Amino acid sequence: MRLLLSFSTAIDAINEKIGVVCNWLVLLACIVSGGNAMVRYAYDQSSNAWLEVQWYMFAVIVMFGASYTLKRNEHVRVDLFYMTLSRRGQLWVDILGTIFFLLPTCAILAWLSWPFFMQAYNVNEHSSNAGGLLRWPIKLVLPLGFGLVALQGLSELIKRVAFLNDYPVDSLEAHYERPTQ
Repeated sequence: MRLLLSFSTAIDAINEKIGVVCNWLVLLACIVSGGNAMVRYAYDQSSNAWLEVQWYMFAVIVMFGASYTLKRNEHVRVDLFYMTLSRRGQLWVDILGTIFFLLPTCAILAWLSWPFFMQAYNVNEHSSNAGGLLRWPIKLVLPLGFGLVALQGLSELIKRVAFLNDYPVDSLEAHYERPTQ
């Protein structure tokens, strides 16, 4: 179990760093968006490349930020019964949900998105817009993003199983906060 917990800690560290990058990308995307709007309206100039950079940053934020969100236990869940369960019950729901829903879904989506990326890479796909960017690098974000979520799902699974077996788990963020809305 110690080896698995070490593996889990490594995954957590990677996704924590990715989360920091995604947080900075939010700021950068806002700056690019504001600068692009200012240049477009003040100087009547525009660039498709800058618009596409914004979209690319948003795609990276969403796809890579998902694993960070899972690590922090801040993903959306339907909590009709979850909030009434004991902590052990909640951990069991998390374990079963990860095994039967999260991991298979991520594996299927990563598998299906890989040919989408490979096709774009093989033809060196570019945007059809004038001055647009390469498309294949952003298409790689799909399988990588699903792979990162799957890895973080494995990490969460390891931590929850370890906790239920009375192993000390420092990085288990299993606290559930009921939505306020």
